[in-house]
Amino acid sequence: MWHAVDEALREARRDWMGLLARAPLAFLEQWARTEQLAGALPARTWLRPPETGLVMLRARAGGSGERFNLGEMTITRCALRLDSGEVGIAYVQGRSARKAELAALADALLQRAERREALRARLVEPLRARLAAEAERAARKAQATRVEFFTLARAPGEPT
Repeated sequence: MWHAVDEALREARRDWMGLLARAPLAFLEQWARTEQLAGALPARTWLRPPETGLVMLRARAGGSGERFNLGEMTITRCALRLDSGEVGIAYVQGRSARKAELAALADALLQRAERREALRARLVEPLRARLAAEAERAARKAQATRVEFFTLARAPGEPT
């Protein structure tokens, strides 16, 4: 039984970490200000302060062909520990040490069972809705500029 619960938490954590990595910095800053005013941000220590580096992005030709190096992407990563023992980590695209810090802090807080549901309601679900709305807007914009091409087939022997 405990293994199933552990796996469910692992899946939930994978989900919220993905959302936090894509969150706009302004969204995370607003959340942190709200938590700070409520006195809900605990003391923490750095296990790995924010550091910026590059990762190589790999791809496959046609999705299943030979692998090739697509290019490099800048990321910032960090890890912190709350005084209560939870460890939060974050890897975010770009050079924002603050975004990585806030994402790691949120990750650590979401691991605390007594705060998880409240944080899901105040942070995770609004973030999920915002990212989904942004993706929908981008899809509508792309659809509005879509061009469809077609080819007319000529009968054999027909002049060009």
